[in-house]
Amino acid sequence: MTSNRRVPIALVSIAILASLAFGVGNTLAAGEQAEQFTPEFRQIHTTLDAKHTPKIVAPDSVKRGEWFTVTVSVGAQGQHPSLQEHFVRYIALYKDTVEIARVYLHPVYSQPTVTLTVALDEGGTLRALEEPTHSSAWEASKKIEVLP
Repeated sequence: MTSNRRVPIALVSIAILASLAFGVGNTLAAGEQAEQFTPEFRQIHTTLDAKHTPKIVAPDSVKRGEWFTVTVSVGAQGQHPSLQEHFVRYIALYKDTVEIARVYLHPVYSQPTVTLTVALDEGGTLRALEEPTHSSAWEASKKIEVLP
C-alpha cells in the first residue's frame, strides 16, 4: 500500500523563499551581473566628451567662509539629453576627496544642471562627478583658491 502524502503549499513556498534568500540559484545571476560591468564601465572617465563631461562654473578664488555658487552642468560642449531611456542619474560635487553635495535627477523632468551654494575654509580642487545610465561616471575638476 502506498501512502499518498500531500505537502501544504505554504511549506513549499517557504522552502522556495528560503533557498532564494540563502543564495541558492543566485550564483548564476551574480555571475551574469559581474560580466556586465567590465573594467571600462567601472572606471571614471576624465577625458573630454562633448555630451558627458561635467562643466564647472565657479570663481577662481573666494574669501574664506563666504558663500558662493557653483554650477555644474553635464556636457562641456552641449547639453546631455534627459530621456526616459538615457539620462543623468546624479551630479555630485567634491572638494578634493570630500563629497559636498549630491543631487539625484529624474529622467525627462530634470535638466542635468545644478547650482549649489557652498563655503570653503581652504583652497583645493572642486570635482564634479556625473553618472549617466549608459556608462560609468564622468569627472571634471577646477582649482579654487581661498583667500583670508
